[in-house]
Amino acid sequence: RRQASRDKEQRPNLEPPPLPPLPPPQPLSTCHEPTMAMSAEDLAAEAASLDGYFSDTPLDPEPKYPPLNESFERCVIISNLPKVPEAKYDKLSKVVLKLVSRIGNLVKYEGAEDFSGFFMPKADDGATVGCAFVEFESAGDAKKAVEVLEGWKFDKNHSLHVSPYERASRLDEVEEGEFDAPEPEPFKERPNTLSWLEDSCQRDQFAIREGKETAVYWCDGHGEPVVDYDGAREKKAGVSWCEYYVQWSPKGSYFATLIPNKGVILWGGKNFEKLGRFAAPGVDFVVFSPQENYMLTNNNNRNDPMAVKVFSVKTGKCLRAFPLYPKDFLADSLSEAEKGAIPPPPFQWSHDDNYLARMGKDLISVFETPSMKLLNKRSLAADGIHEFTFSPKANIIAYWAPEHKNQPAHVDLISIPSRKKLRQKNLFNVTKCSMVWQEGGEYLGVKVTRHTKSKKTLYNNLELFRVNEPGIPVEMLDVKDAVMSFAWEPRGSRFAIVHAENPTSTKVNVTFYDMFKTLEGEKKKGKKATKEKQIVAEVNKVETLEGKQCNCIFWSPAGQTIILAALGDSASGTLEFYDVDSKTLTVKEHYRANQVLWDPSGRTVATTVSQPIGGGHFKFAMDNGYILWTFQGKQLSQASFEYFYQFQWRPRERLAEKEEIADIAKNIKKYEKRFNAFDEAKKKRLRLEETKGKRKSRSEFRATLARLRDWRARQKQERMELLGGYDSEDEDNYVTKEVTIETVLNSKDQLIY
Repeated sequence: RRQASRDKEQRPNLEPPPLPPLPPPQPLSTCHEPTMAMSAEDLAAEAASLDGYFSDTPLDPEPKYPPLNESFERCVIISNLPKVPEAKYDKLSKVVLKLVSRIGNLVKYEGAEDFSGFFMPKADDGATVGCAFVEFESAGDAKKAVEVLEGWKFDKNHSLHVSPYERASRLDEVEEGEFDAPEPEPFKERPNTLSWLEDSCQRDQFAIREGKETAVYWCDGHGEPVVDYDGAREKKAGVSWCEYYVQWSPKGSYFATLIPNKGVILWGGKNFEKLGRFAAPGVDFVVFSPQENYMLTNNNNRNDPMAVKVFSVKTGKCLRAFPLYPKDFLADSLSEAEKGAIPPPPFQWSHDDNYLARMGKDLISVFETPSMKLLNKRSLAADGIHEFTFSPKANIIAYWAPEHKNQPAHVDLISIPSRKKLRQKNLFNVTKCSMVWQEGGEYLGVKVTRHTKSKKTLYNNLELFRVNEPGIPVEMLDVKDAVMSFAWEPRGSRFAIVHAENPTSTKVNVTFYDMFKTLEGEKKKGKKATKEKQIVAEVNKVETLEGKQCNCIFWSPAGQTIILAALGDSASGTLEFYDVDSKTLTVKEHYRANQVLWDPSGRTVATTVSQPIGGGHFKFAMDNGYILWTFQGKQLSQASFEYFYQFQWRPRERLAEKEEIADIAKNIKKYEKRFNAFDEAKKKRLRLEETKGKRKSRSEFRATLARLRDWRARQKQERMELLGGYDSEDEDNYVTKEVTIETVLNSKDQLIY
């Protein structure tokens, strides 16, 4: 009993000891009557024998089930799966399980080893019904599955549709009945975002940010700019039109104003009506796609997993969000200061809006629009990639990588989406490369900075790719000097470089080259010899301008004219307008200018002195403002502001092809009369507008004079009566005498021998 008592204290929940043997059954009486009850002594003895058998622990008959989760927030339903027979059930299950397992771990329950968190129902014949139920370990994985797998191309005939289980469960609450189509909303005409192109004077527009004001101006290239809209509607409502920077879309259809606390607002139409609002708290800048279908916002927050957002401009929907840096882009061995010094890799759009790409560690991630999924479900391998850029006219990616894993530095051209390598150029002893596309995508220039074996001396050369020619031939141009700037002529085959023996030199040379060379030849026909020009694809040096004070060059969008500018705080602000064809040069100056901005037509150029928003005290604030010049260097207008942040021309799409432009230039005299007549009519309208007040005063004076003459004429009879019949206005009452007076103005005596 003492042992049983100890077991009771130490192990109250253990199995009880075996029962003692029951007493032998009592014989029944012959009359089958029940036996008499046991005596008290017998009961006490039986109780003593069972001492320690029963536990004092209270009984709890309820089983211990896991807590029931009725939210189903971890569950999703995948539909539009292939319908396969029972023989292929296991194969399809493995494929789907492998796909969903990449998102996150599936749930597991203790004691239910046969449940994997995945269930794909079958029909009566054993075939699948085209859907599956998946339960993840966390609600975050379920949400991620909806974002990642929605629209996933499972095979060429099936794109997955993924929805949360909770949404599908609500379908049970929908009452069955006849469907009543909702009344369509009344049609509301969208503002015409191209209305500004219908301007009869073919003027350009630009936007400025100064102080707390934002304004859009018209500029005709002849006189002072005229305000088009300055946010008067928003001022009247007591709201701010813009609190940060502004951005035009690539074709000028949309005007984006940034409000960091809220996001981005798009405006458009003749009266700059609000077209949409995009939630992007902390937005720092926006980038439109070339065809204006998408907009990318960035808040430059390293700790925000949704720092970069991609929106559809028409629907306003956020298609996808990205962190500021790709996965594994920053090495863990770097310190926080070193990580902060590395800029985030930028996103780049393809020319047709079909692709969005970003550089990662040894790869380029190319996303398809509008699904924003990885192209072919994998990134483009690019070992050691340092920089990449899209062609402005074709789906071609150009990237360069330094020496990496015993491989030389190289520049590669890759076709998208085929991933075919079109051209590779190996380079040796490379310190740095800079890639510049020609606007038409016909040429790619790579400025290569090389070093000697001792790495103490640096020198440059240019690698020039002819992208449109078979095999993409590459020409190398050696430059003995240091190259500070390189720029292509927008609509031609010429380019210019700024170079000097020392990169810190104040006097530099500017050299112009052409990708084609013209050869003079002679062709004999009988007794006559005629010269015939021959154009060959060979880099040709055109000319060199020596001893210039410039550090930047800016080609006109129309070509032919280039500005050699000395920009920056320590520069003189010299502006040299040079016509490459006629060899004419005009020198101007804008002290402390830090920007040169051409308008889309190439008629007008703006030079500005601006300061960053929120950048603290700007020591050159007294020079803030802009100056407008003609392409020939004539000053048109000047404006100064205490706080001047931004100047931006409104872009316009180029509709005329190169051949059409050449035809217009060839027949310019045919259009000259029409444009001259238009200019004269415009000048007349301006002259009439300027003299409107004078002409009104002159008309009023003449009307008053006519009224007084009429009044005097009515008084003639009374006046003659007062004068005794004498009419002072009758010429016959006057005697006319002619008197000649001679006056000597000058006299000179001269002796003649």
